[in-house]
Amino acid sequence: MNTDMNTVRLLGAAQVMVFVSILISGGFFSSALGSDSISDILVNISKNPNRVRISNLIALVQSLAMISMGVLYYVVFYKEYKIIALMALVCFLVAAITYTVGKIGANALIPLSQKYVEAGAPEASYFQALGDFLYNSIDKRGYELYGFFTSLGFLLTSYLLFISRSVPRAISIWGLAALSLALIPNVLTLYDREFLPGAMILSLPYAPY
Repeated sequence: MNTDMNTVRLLGAAQVMVFVSILISGGFFSSALGSDSISDILVNISKNPNRVRISNLIALVQSLAMISMGVLYYVVFYKEYKIIALMALVCFLVAAITYTVGKIGANALIPLSQKYVEAGAPEASYFQALGDFLYNSIDKRGYELYGFFTSLGFLLTSYLLFISRSVPRAISIWGLAALSLALIPNVLTLYDREFLPGAMILSLPYAPY
């Protein structure tokens, strides 16, 4: 594999951007929610709308970095491993799209939360029903699909690194093993979110990788 080093550097920068931005975006969003109760979430978002906006803006940057990363992986490997590189690119594209759609739902929570508070935070109202739909069915589901397709995309790119010997074999094997484990909680939570707390321990080997 004969690749321009500038392309490789851009690829590395895109991967770092994806990793850093998801931590920052998630931190801002979690601090704005502050609770699992949809009523509390709406009240907290009404008090911290800028945190949600910042989270969504960083999430957009992350999605762009994800797409760039997929394109760069394709550029690096398409001559020798075109099909696998294309599959990885598609996974990263789908991940970016689902994540962005989820954040559209999160952004819609801002005006909804403000109207909810203006109405006096009524209990058992349509505000909670709509808020639950936007948060659990749009934002959370988008993030879960993002996690699945991202893990699948990285699994494919780890396989590319393995067969191309672009990195030491021990590192690529570690990546293949860690990402295979990380896919398990992502698949399980697509069917039942109750699996998430226990299953997430399987993602720990991926963190240092």
